[in-house]
Amino acid sequence: MINVFLNHQWKAFWRSRNKGASIAAQVFLGIAILYLLVLALAVGFGMELLIGKVLPEKDVFYVFNGIILYYFAVDFLMRLQLQELPTLSIVPYLHLNIPKQKIVSYLNIRCLFSVFNLLPLIIFIPFCSTAIADVYGPLVSTMYILAIVSLCIFNNYTAMYTKRLTTISVKAIFLVVIIIVCIALLEYYSILSITALSNRIFSLIDNYPLLGFAFLVAAIAMFRLNSIYLRQNMYTEELESAPVKRTSTDYPFLDRFGAVGVFLALELKLILRHKRSRSAIVMSLFFMLYGFLFYKQELLARDEIHMMIFAAIFMTGSTISIYGQFMFGWQGAYFDGLLANPMNLKDFIKAKFLLFTCSATIVTLAISLYGFISWKILAIQIAAYLYNIGLGSVIVLYFATRNTKAVDLSKGATFNYQGVSATQFILLIPYLLIPYIFYLPFAITGNPYRGVACLALAGLIGLVARGYFVSFITNELYKKRYKLAEGYRER
Repeated sequence: MINVFLNHQWKAFWRSRNKGASIAAQVFLGIAILYLLVLALAVGFGMELLIGKVLPEKDVFYVFNGIILYYFAVDFLMRLQLQELPTLSIVPYLHLNIPKQKIVSYLNIRCLFSVFNLLPLIIFIPFCSTAIADVYGPLVSTMYILAIVSLCIFNNYTAMYTKRLTTISVKAIFLVVIIIVCIALLEYYSILSITALSNRIFSLIDNYPLLGFAFLVAAIAMFRLNSIYLRQNMYTEELESAPVKRTSTDYPFLDRFGAVGVFLALELKLILRHKRSRSAIVMSLFFMLYGFLFYKQELLARDEIHMMIFAAIFMTGSTISIYGQFMFGWQGAYFDGLLANPMNLKDFIKAKFLLFTCSATIVTLAISLYGFISWKILAIQIAAYLYNIGLGSVIVLYFATRNTKAVDLSKGATFNYQGVSATQFILLIPYLLIPYIFYLPFAITGNPYRGVACLALAGLIGLVARGYFVSFITNELYKKRYKLAEGYRER
């Protein structure tokens, strides 16, 4: 039956009216993923040398053991934000005489095909197969690989289970956020160290290899829990939030996002079809060259990175700040029509966040090449990226609800100040200064990279709390909608 499901999906893709655009998007996405996997492969095979160079005073195996659980903790947070639930595509089968277990099996297998499940294997398995096998023997190496594969599966199904709970329960959202914040605070104040816990657990595997099966048991238990939940809640009204399923016909790959995908498709059409929005995106891409001005080896050697943080925030969030500062004004010409349309404002705002997240991710992958100058640059850029998608996007959208000037889409962006108001200039103050609130207290005491880590942690917390921020921005837009519409009518 699983083969039938896959065959139907394959036929649906090739029979799609706009498969050309979908193929182009998939090719672009594939190139980006391939680039990411090549970087991960380089890290995997060069991990021993990398650890020895970055932390020469520490034992390589001690460091490796310490980063495993830390990696999967960050991986879990990223899955909560970026990994999608494979639900809507099976709704048509719920009305047919098909056993629920078959559908559950299909969903469980389908969600395994994710880059999140491939990255840790590429990063960790080369080290396990070489360094650990040489020192501790093939049995310990095999148990390490089993543990890492099991952690991938455990994270995969835990993220799926958590997201399904949070879609139907607001309490579950707050519970997840509280748990993550508590763990982060315990880590920050050194009450609980994920690194030390990871090192202790995997050091036990060095001495008692069969303990690696404990990870397999945990993964199987999470798989069973996820399957039971699906079987008990597999009803059309629970898997699909809206009675009418809309599709983004010009971009079929966005259909998985439902109504959010429709709004994002409309946003992409707006960007590609109008001169000024295209100019804004192209202009934002030129700012990726800022690194050549701010990333200097002599400054890195002295750990004077305050201006590098500014550059990293501006580069990773170039699309967010340049295109996002006019947000809602882009739709000014037909904003009255949006208000008259019985649409879900929350989905409208989610589409904006999704656009920011995708654009910042693409730019961050591109500028990760600066990491060849120094690993410190890569760390700064990752922290800036997390800030931008976690908190920067919230700041930009909040100020966008105060921007009452429509944008003339027919004109270019260069030296064009139409639609510009004081809101754009005020926006830059908190957007660029807030990161230094997290960074400076540590930099002043001589620990600049702890400040970078604090900035990254703040971004992660904002990312986890995105559901709250979506509701907050939605309420702000709802309160200001008539004032915005009145302003957009003025030409």
